[in-house]
Amino acid sequence: MSEDRAREYEEALKKLKELKVGDLTRLWIEYDKQNDILYIVFGDEEPDESIMLEDDVVLSLRGDKLVGISIYNFSRRANI
Repeated sequence: MSEDRAREYEEALKKLKELKVGDLTRLWIEYDKQNDILYIVFGDEEPDESIMLEDDVVLSLRGDKLVGISIYNFSRRANI
């Protein structure tokens, strides 16, 4: 991992520890079979930032709130 990528990853981890989850009363989950992506969305706020974790998981953020999670290659991860 490059030095820049390592620094970026550390900054992302700090931010993740302080996150609040978006609106759980408006939670929805959708699976896109064609692209093999599971979407988990908290509320209806548009993200202003995304963080890609090393395991094909993307976190969508709006300020200090987690507003969505996208899990790529979901069928392989879930053994389906």
